[in-house]
Amino acid sequence: MSGSTNKLNRRAMLKASVAAAAAPALIGSAQAQQTVTWKVQAHWPKASGSFNDSLGVLAKELEERTGGRFKLETYGAGEIAKDREIYNVVRRGVVPMGTISPAYILGEAQAMGLFYGVPGTLRESWEMMHLTKNLGIEKMVNEELRPKGVLMMAEKAYPTEVVLKKKVTSAAELGSLKIRSAGTMLDYLAAAGASPQQIAGPEIYQAISTGVVDGAHWGAAIGALSMKFWEVAKYHMKPALGFANDAYIVNIAALDKLPPDLKLQFVSLVEERYFRRSVEYLNQEAVALTTGKTKMDVEVLRFPDDVLKKFADASNQILKKEAAKGDVAQKGTQALNKLMTDLGYA
Repeated sequence: MSGSTNKLNRRAMLKASVAAAAAPALIGSAQAQQTVTWKVQAHWPKASGSFNDSLGVLAKELEERTGGRFKLETYGAGEIAKDREIYNVVRRGVVPMGTISPAYILGEAQAMGLFYGVPGTLRESWEMMHLTKNLGIEKMVNEELRPKGVLMMAEKAYPTEVVLKKKVTSAAELGSLKIRSAGTMLDYLAAAGASPQQIAGPEIYQAISTGVVDGAHWGAAIGALSMKFWEVAKYHMKPALGFANDAYIVNIAALDKLPPDLKLQFVSLVEERYFRRSVEYLNQEAVALTTGKTKMDVEVLRFPDDVLKKFADASNQILKKEAAKGDVAQKGTQALNKLMTDLGYA
């Protein structure tokens, strides 16, 4: 009887061991089949070039890389929320993800103004990319955002350029104009004498066409072409006011709920797309500007020297204001100043 009992116990233990060994495989298999769909509220109107070329391509590639298991359901500006509201709906988990300009939420982190881009400092997209990723500006921002439940991931670095309805030949003429702007660019344009106005993306075309403003910036040439600004504002101004970042904003709780393989695919793809999209954007800028000049009678003009002098003075003041926001901002500003010194800009 004793021998029979031992055999039964050994068989029970063997079955239990086999079941335990199989459990991780079964759980892993179930997770591998899990599908996810995220709603994504963009700050770009659907007419904007970045809605399709940035967010649309991300959604397509993510679905392809995950075999259809991770899909993004995309919404244009204002469909669920717009501008700063996007930060709040993502933070509260109304939607798990959005796109946003750091200019809309400057008060949420000390280094947010640096993440957006300080006008009049850097002169190439790669410099902004280097500052953002290698010199730690994105990391500084996220150290303050994580306790609030959100994560920002740079989407692309791009130039910001103004289009105007009127030709400007002096600072005095610029001083008579109202220009749609955002973030630290508001201070930059104001210092040069203009009257900057903050207007939501979907409303800019109408604001220019009806004379509410005399010009605007929404990216640079791509923005002007895709948003049809050149139909009502034929003067495209150089040099760029500065180089900025667009960003994705993600609810951390939603991100952490993803199966590990989908989370890895998502984070890796967004990181990869930042570099690919930033370079692609420069190529599209050249094509867009050529289209404007050859087919739409767009005239490319340079800001007058007295305006550029005011811009330079304003840039120095904005940098000082950024550094004064706290220890984190000071550290980020030091990184930017060193980069400018290395590049021979300061």
